[in-house]
Formats: sequence, C-alpha cells, structure tokens
Amino acid sequence: MAGTLHGFGLGVASKNAKGDVLDVFYPTPLANISGDLVSIFDGVSGELKATEIRALSDGLRSAGEHALADIAVRLSEAGRPVVASLLADNAAPQTVADAYLKLHLLSHRLIKPHGTDLTGMFALLPNVAWTDEGPIDLAELADRQLTSRLKGRVLEVASVDKFPKMTNYVVPSGVRIAHTARVRLGAYLGSGTTVMHEGFINFNAGTDGPGMIEGRISAGVMVGKGSDLGGGCSTMGTLSGGGNIIISVGESCLLGANAGLGIPLGDRCTVEAGLFVTAGTKVTVLDDAREAVETLAARHLSGQSDLLFRRNSQSGSVECLTNQTAIELNESLHDNN
Repeated sequence: MAGTLHGFGLGVASKNAKGDVLDVFYPTPLANISGDLVSIFDGVSGELKATEIRALSDGLRSAGEHALADIAVRLSEAGRPVVASLLADNAAPQTVADAYLKLHLLSHRLIKPHGTDLTGMFALLPNVAWTDEGPIDLAELADRQLTSRLKGRVLEVASVDKFPKMTNYVVPSGVRIAHTARVRLGAYLGSGTTVMHEGFINFNAGTDGPGMIEGRISAGVMVGKGSDLGGGCSTMGTLSGGGNIIISVGESCLLGANAGLGIPLGDRCTVEAGLFVTAGTKVTVLDDAREAVETLAARHLSGQSDLLFRRNSQSGSVECLTNQTAIELNESLHDNN
C-alpha cells in the first residue's frame, strides 16, 4: 500500500451478547497518514488477536511511534476485544468501528466538520443505552437492570441514543463544558470554547474557538473564532426538514438570545435577540441613512460580512443594515487551560 491513509485507529470495543459491536474507544486515532506507517497499517483491520497486536506494536516501535506502540501493548494485555479500523480513503464508513473512528477524528481535532464522509452512519450505529456500566444493548437492558437491583445497586441510564457524549471518549484541551451530556461524540471544539449549561453541539459540527456557546450548534454547522451564541438561540442543520444549505457562522458574530439562523453568516454579523432568519425571510436592506434600498430573501445575503439583522419594532418587518460594531469576547472567560 502506498500514498496516504485517511485514518487509522486501534481501540477497545464493547459488544452485546451476540457479539455485535456497540462502540469503540480509540485512545490515539491518526489521520492523514503517510510514510512508513502506511505499510505498517496495510491490512490491519477488524478484531485483532493478541499476537497481531504485538506484531503491530513492534512495527510501530521500529517506526518511532513509541506512544502508540505502548498503547497497543496495553490493549493486548487487557483481555478485551481489540479492533482496528483502517480508512484507506475518505469513503463512507462500512462498519460500526469505522463510524466511531470518524467521530473520534473529529473530536480529536484531526479532521474538521465536513472533512470526512459520514454517509450512511445512522444506519450503522446501534441505538443503545448509555449507562454507568458502559453501553448496553436495549434487548439486554431489562435483565441488566434486574441484576443490578438484586445486588442492591441502581443501573444509571444516562441516555438512549445512537451517539454517546464526547467527554467519555475525549476531552479536547482548552475547553470548558458545563453540561457534558450536551456535546456529542463527533463534535469539534476549538481551544478556548466555552459551552454553558444549555449550549449544545452536535456531531460533525463545532467551533474554531475561542467562543461562548449558550445556544444550539446543529449537525454540519461551524462557528468561527470569537463568536457568541446567546442563550436559547439555534442554528439550522441539514439532518431534518429537507435543508441542503450548509449553515456557518463567521468570526466575531453574535446570535442574540432565542435568535435563529438559517443562512450562512460572514464575519462581524449580529442577529438580534428573538429574531429567526431563515433562507426565505423577507429582509429590507437599509442604507447608511437608514432608508430602504430593496427587499429580498435572506438567502441572497448569505456569507456577507458586517450585517445587522433586526426587527422593526413598529412595522414588524425584518431589516438589515451595516453592523457598526463587532463583539469582543472576554479573554479571561476563554482561557481554559
């Protein structure tokens, strides 16, 4: 094998009673691999035997990858199912292990949102109970709950979902997350990102950081440096509703409390509190003298910078004018090291 690999991960898997993989934890995933590692990883995929893991560890050590080699040794001695996922190119995931590797690559900041093909991932991922004893197949949950009760314990079920919370797999450096269940594995959080209690970040979405997130970042949405998403605000994703516009928020933008966004924003834009701007929202554009120039659908303003969207308190119409000020984040709030 020659060239570059899209990704590789060696991890520990959880399985149900039938042997189906429920999740995979990759402690040190790799992306955009080239050089000697390409040949070392050639053909290394699926569940590995202890001898195969040790051979991989020897190859990694000879290539100078001592940290990953040490992890391989620890995995070989753990007595748990160890799987390898090899992504030769940026193709859709084929297995649960592939899907989890791609989610890890995003949350480890090795690939940015939209940088890896996630087509078909929902059909691959099992819906499981995420508990304080790890993921449990839903068909096995009732028996596990009874077993715990008979031992005088309560099995804590945190959620029932296809996606676990990110912090059970990786905590990126330089971030604060007030409520960890509100950030899914596969989210990308740049250094300096602060996610408050009601903030939410979906998979394949995130922030360049620094930024204050008190609203919702839906799947596929990326927020630029220095931007603030106010409490209760929402960005439209592409998973539901038939939308196919990729929403993004530029640098130094502000979405006010309970605002909503359905178009991409450039830099230094503001959407006032309580205003939801969709692609079809009729917007009256004002000039420097606050005189109406034209009325158009908001989609025609997509990606433009220095815009302020507001609702006229008298007429109720949505207006757009040049934003005279850019927000400035409190640097001390986003020094999360």
